Amino acid sequence: MLKQAREEKNITLQRLAELTGMSKGHLSRIENGETMPTILTIERIAVALRVDSKKLYKTIV
Repeated sequence: MLKQAREEKNITLQRLAELTGMSKGHLSRIENGETMPTILTIERIAVALRVDSKKLYKTIV
């Protein structure tokens, strides 16, 4: 859902990295299921994408 939400809002991975203060690499690993984000990280991404953090959490975990 993370990648889908990002693409629906026409936000590049680079722009999401800028909005969240995280690296593109880290965000890419989260999108690809290679790493498990913390709750705080999910919150930061949800705020940047303007999506419900609970729904985002459920799709990532």
